[in-house]
This record gives sequence, C-alpha cells and structure tokens, in this order.
Amino acid sequence: MSIPQQGGGPIERREQLAEYIASGEKPREDWRIGTEHEKFGYCRDNLLPLPYDGPRSVKAVLEGLQQRFGWQPVLEQDKIIGLQRGDANVSLEPGGQLELSGAPLETIHQTCDEVNQHLAEVKQVADEIGVGFIGLGAAPIWSEEQMPMMPKGRYALMTPYMRQVGTLGTQMMYRTCTVQVNLDFASEADMVRKLRASLALQPVATALFANSPFLDGKPNGMKSWRAHIWQNLDDARTGMLPFVFDEGFGYEAWVDYVLDVPMYFVYRDGNYINALGQSFRDFMNGRLPALPGEVPTLSDWADHMTTVFPEARVKKYLEMRGADGGPWRRLCALPALWVGLLYDETSLDAALDLVKNLDAETREGLRRAAARDGLQGQAGGVRLHDLAREAVAIAEAGLKARARPGSGGLVPDETHFLNALKESVETGRTPADELLDHYHGDWHEDLTRIYAEYSY
Repeated sequence: MSIPQQGGGPIERREQLAEYIASGEKPREDWRIGTEHEKFGYCRDNLLPLPYDGPRSVKAVLEGLQQRFGWQPVLEQDKIIGLQRGDANVSLEPGGQLELSGAPLETIHQTCDEVNQHLAEVKQVADEIGVGFIGLGAAPIWSEEQMPMMPKGRYALMTPYMRQVGTLGTQMMYRTCTVQVNLDFASEADMVRKLRASLALQPVATALFANSPFLDGKPNGMKSWRAHIWQNLDDARTGMLPFVFDEGFGYEAWVDYVLDVPMYFVYRDGNYINALGQSFRDFMNGRLPALPGEVPTLSDWADHMTTVFPEARVKKYLEMRGADGGPWRRLCALPALWVGLLYDETSLDAALDLVKNLDAETREGLRRAAARDGLQGQAGGVRLHDLAREAVAIAEAGLKARARPGSGGLVPDETHFLNALKESVETGRTPADELLDHYHGDWHEDLTRIYAEYSY
C-alpha cells in the first residue's frame, strides 16, 4: 500500500482536485511503466510467516537490503517500514508482504531487469537468514491469526474498520499479494479511453493471472481467491465503476467519486489521525471532526486517493489492479499485457472495440466469473477465454508497433514477455489450474510442497 504523501499547499478551490490529476498528463515520449509486486516471506524450517522483528524477520530482510545494496531506510516512529533507492521503493503490506514499487521506466526490458535484480537481492539476503519468498495471490496455508501486523499506523486504523464494512477485508490486508502496473496518459480524453479499456478488460487479467486457489491449507473453490476477496470487501471503494462508461466522464466525475468515499485517516507530523468514515467534503469546508477548523492540503488529497480500491484506479497515472501475485514470468507479463493494449493508439482502438458491447451487468459478471473459474468463466454469453485470446493478440500487435528493442538490439521488441500469457490462451490453463493439478496429483494433497517448488 502507498506511503504517505508529502508537500502540497492548502486546497483553496475545488478545481484543484481535478487539476492535481491533470498535472500527471505527459506527452507520449514521456510515458513510462511502473511495475509493483508483492510476495510472502516465510521461515524455511517451519514454513510460518515472517514476524516483523527478530533474526528471521521482515525487519532483518529490510536491514539486509539496506546494508548490502544501497537502499535508504524509510522509518515510522523510529521503526524501519520500507526502503528507497532512486525512484524505486520497497514497502510493507499489513501482514509483512514485501512490495517492490518499481521506478518509472521506458521499456518492459528495463522493468523486467528491475524485477529480476530485486528478486536476486532479496534472495541473497533471505538465504543467509533461512527465509524464503513466494509469489501467490493468497497465503495458501496460514490463518489470519498467524499473520503478523506491521508497525504502521495506517494498518492499525484500517484493520478494525475493514471488519465493519465487509466480510473479507482483513483477508485482503493480511493474506493476499498482487502484481500491478502503473501507466501514463496524455490528456483527459486519453485517460478516459485507457480507463474504460482497462476496467472492461480487468477480468481478463484476473483470469490470466489467477493464482490463489488455496486457503487454510485446502482448495477454496476459486481460481483467484484474491479477486473473490475484492468482491466482498467495501462496496464504497471497490468495483468496476459503471459511471466511468457514462457520457461526459472525466476528471471531475472521478473527483466526485473519490470525494464520496469515506476517509480512513489524515497524516500529520508522522502520525495517522483517525478519520474513519468521515467525509473529505466536510474536510474541504473545515468541518472534519478529526481536525476541526483545518482544511486539507494537496498531500491529504493524494493520501485519500490511495484509499479507493476499484479494479483500475486514477491518480496522476493509471493503476491496473486485477492480477494475482505470481512467478517471475508473470511479473514481467503484466506490464507487457497492458502496455501492449494501451500505449499504441491502434491497439487501444482495438481494445475499446473489443469491449464496446459489454454492458455493466456483463462486465460485473465477467469479474465474478474470472475469480471463480479463471479462463473457463463466462457471463452474458461472453467467454473469458475468447476475450483473453483477442486481448493478448491485440497486446502483441501493440508491442510490435512500439518496436522497443532489448539486449543491446538483439531482441527486436517486447513481445516475448507475453509468452506466458500466450501459453495460457493456447491451453486454457492458468497458474491456479497448474497448482490444483499438483495438489490433487503428485503432491497428494500435501500443500506444504508449494513452498519448495514455487518459491523465488
């Protein structure tokens, strides 16, 4: 999850909220790719999740990365809760999941190199202290009671609130991992086109990356339990956002949506002030019960924007949020999919044409079918396998048109990063299907085998 934003003067005009989003507009030549991924850490001898402190711990991994690889510590109340190096940072999810938020990079070659370097650094530190890391959409065995809580004020506030507003919110916080990509837009119209395409096709990403078929040591009936969790969390801040497809949608409509999402907190002087359920609209008028008489700053607005969790999200850039965490090939495949679909105008036209006849009911139906059935899901007469086949082909064409070479020019473009997805389209099988086959086959329902065979 996001770290607190810094800077930004007081908000004096409502128009500043939309202007903040618009300030992220970039010309095509400045578009970048930011990849984020989370992973579970565990002790190799007993296969239990890492505590925050101790010789085998999240803290030990962070300190090892700091000491060996030039990362700078990020502290909260004198405790290390993250790292920063250049434009990249490492942060902690509530249950100790380690997240890399990568630097904004020009090509998928670069972002995949970054992912591989990060995993190599983490493995070197982890191996020396008897720790492993694994990429899955949900913790396969650990109960919620076994998960530690990281020492971050944001999470201390969110945990009890999540238990009030949804049935599975704390599972999302403590027992899931994702991979996502952040992409740029050139204008309000460009943002609208990209957001509509990414929302409508997010079920395809969920299906292709489905990698969380286990919970509490056994199959859970879903291909992506992580995606199922997001459907049973907090309706005020999740979902497929049908209003995005309404005529006239733009920055102002997004601002209205975010203003209506209840607040979590206000960050002041290193502390999280409880504003749970309160209104940013009241804050704008100096009537926030948590801070009577104060008006928000732009950094408060930036923080509040990080507390909305739809399938795709707008900040100063777009975030694609529908995929489970997974193996390294898919950590590179996710940016390849979305860059291919959204960063070439012809491919974006084709992607919008592919989904133009999907109504809100069908889009929501596909979202639920993707979580339950992966590529075998369907809704409204639309099969996710068919939609995925066409989406991956469009993405491949977009990457060919980008023609960004790698390996010193030996690789002509970025299309090979789609190979894992092309295999899924050809076979109809996702990582979840592979895991379930192992569980019912050679693992003989011994789910502990997953750690040795699927860790980084």
